[in-house]
Amino acid sequence: MRDNQIFVTGLKDLDIELTKEQLQQFEDYYELLIEWNKVMNLTAITEYNEVIIKHFVDSLSLVKIEDVSHETYKKLISDKKLLDLGTGAGFPGIPLKIAFPELDIVLLDSLKKRIRFLDEVINRLNLKKICAIHGRAEEVSRKEEFREKYDFCVSRAVARLVTLSEYCIPFVKKGGFFVSYKSGKVEEELLEAEYAIRQLGGKCAGKISFELPGTNMERSLVLIRKCLETPVKYPRAGGKPNSKPLINYGVK
Repeated sequence: MRDNQIFVTGLKDLDIELTKEQLQQFEDYYELLIEWNKVMNLTAITEYNEVIIKHFVDSLSLVKIEDVSHETYKKLISDKKLLDLGTGAGFPGIPLKIAFPELDIVLLDSLKKRIRFLDEVINRLNLKKICAIHGRAEEVSRKEEFREKYDFCVSRAVARLVTLSEYCIPFVKKGGFFVSYKSGKVEEELLEAEYAIRQLGGKCAGKISFELPGTNMERSLVLIRKCLETPVKYPRAGGKPNSKPLINYGVK
């Protein structure tokens, strides 16, 4: 096993303790990521320490939501159902599954070849109560077995919050949360998404801003609580959440 001191430091910052088996699972995940990345585009970040901080520790930063929920993260995420939308190479879903095996996780991605990679990771790491499915959010979220069934929908996808909200909030059950992982400042995106979040049955419950351990890279977690059922017309099809986002420019 490599010198993982940088990982240990990052975990300590998040108050997370892992067993030797879990640390080995992260090592195996890294090896698979690099191996598969040679034949398909999974990540531009491949150097070990960068993957540890920018992918693994960043993914696990979900535990910081206890700062706004006033509950310990162990109570917040224990035995919960979580959907990772636009998971890509499995972030944040797979790191969360390794660290918190009790989570019941669905990884959703629109690219079939990424699903093959995720299936390999799940099998090789012997992960349970997790699956990867191929599909588009606007189609999957309309299926009864997925709509408003999750305690958490999380996403590190590169899209504006107003668009992600329309894709993610329909998956969340009342009382649950949509958590958007963001880089840098998020105030402008929050203001832009205010109308959409309300229309979709959500309410901003807070945001947590921080720097990744040992770096000056700014990160934010935006926490949206699901208060009401999402109207059946959302999410809209045909790429409209991106091309014609739910923005009311008169809303203050």
